[in-house]
Amino acid sequence: MKLLLENAHIEGIRFYEAYRKHGGYRAVEKALKMTPEEVVEEVKKSGLRGRGGAGFPTGMKWSFLAKPEGVPRHLVCNADESEPGTFKDRYLMEFLPHLLVEGLIVSSFALGSNLTYIYIRGEYAWIVDILEQAITEARNNGWLGKNILGTGFDCEIYVQRGGGAYICGEETALIESLEGKRGNPRIKPPFPAIQGLWMRPTVVNNVETLAAVVPIINMGGEEYAKIGVGRSTGTKLISACGNINKPGVYEITMKESVEEFIYSDEYCGGIPKGKKLKACIPGGSSVPIVPSNLLFRTAKGETRYMNYESLSDGGFATGTMMGSGGFIVLDEDQCVVRHTMTLARFYNHESCGQCSPCREGTGWMYKILKNIEYGKGKMSDIDLLWDIQSKIEGNTICPLGDAAAWPVAAAIRHFRDEFEWHVTHPDEAQVRNFGLAHYADPLPAMA
Repeated sequence: MKLLLENAHIEGIRFYEAYRKHGGYRAVEKALKMTPEEVVEEVKKSGLRGRGGAGFPTGMKWSFLAKPEGVPRHLVCNADESEPGTFKDRYLMEFLPHLLVEGLIVSSFALGSNLTYIYIRGEYAWIVDILEQAITEARNNGWLGKNILGTGFDCEIYVQRGGGAYICGEETALIESLEGKRGNPRIKPPFPAIQGLWMRPTVVNNVETLAAVVPIINMGGEEYAKIGVGRSTGTKLISACGNINKPGVYEITMKESVEEFIYSDEYCGGIPKGKKLKACIPGGSSVPIVPSNLLFRTAKGETRYMNYESLSDGGFATGTMMGSGGFIVLDEDQCVVRHTMTLARFYNHESCGQCSPCREGTGWMYKILKNIEYGKGKMSDIDLLWDIQSKIEGNTICPLGDAAAWPVAAAIRHFRDEFEWHVTHPDEAQVRNFGLAHYADPLPAMA
């Protein structure tokens, strides 16, 4: 079932006429006949969880928004999609910009936001023009501006480009940047729902979350909640990449097993050249890597599915997170140490430097990993890495410290013997073809 990408294949769907012809802006028409409270209630009923990584219930987040009399409120769309391995929001904005605009209008109405912003990743320069065109088309056809559809509701949407900083994906750093300041995360509380943009009540949601509001209003929250499983309701976009035959963006119902997602022709199409699966990072670079022997079965021995609860089953010892949906597959020839070093370099570069555990610790981790990868490491370095990551996690203002620590912790937890091999075979470490001899054989590929 496709709710967000249902019309993605239609020629010209980027433009207003085609989008409107295929049911576009029906959700706005329906929502503006409801009260804002009723729209929020539908989102609550849907069970929609934030699609940016944390998975917090969207309707609950909306209900936290303060409503002091006479004080403007704001909605900010987090389009700063900088998580390595994640590109689903880019796909939505590039090919279905009006879906996002419609979701923003409905959400703005529900939250009482007359001034709404899309904060977009600086590297997405060409998408800015696409969004600006969609916003102009919506305004020219009466969906934005003053007194929309004669309801008395006013709404304007503006696009703001970021400067290319990963840290601005964190909502308070995003707000700081939107205000024209350096993108440093704020200490919470107060939370943005109380004091956000310009110290006014603010809700920050990502692109996919706001786009999902459209089918929720069109079909009703209760019907939307019937899709999926348990608390993982609705559909989810997955950015699939790495060693797979069919990289791309896929919309799933979260009832699919991990094995099915990797090996079925409907999705990733298996691993090229018949190679074995070594590991997977299921939710973007910041979530724990999982080796093949733990990827298809939960801690209880049950089938692992592509949803929030199943992927995290057993905690980080045997599980991982849905995260942002950046699904990165590694085959048997990939070097976990090298991949972990690359991620550590990224997080060290992207740290804002405000917190010393993150500022100093990410650099230390990168330097140690670099020594191990290039045959200059010691056995004690592995324990030192573990100690450093444990002192970063949970000790920073924002989650970037955790995002930097988790990949290192998971790599050592599941692939310690590969780290040891790099230390004991320094001359061969550059070969980077550590095999699967020490791991249980993965489940056979689906027929």
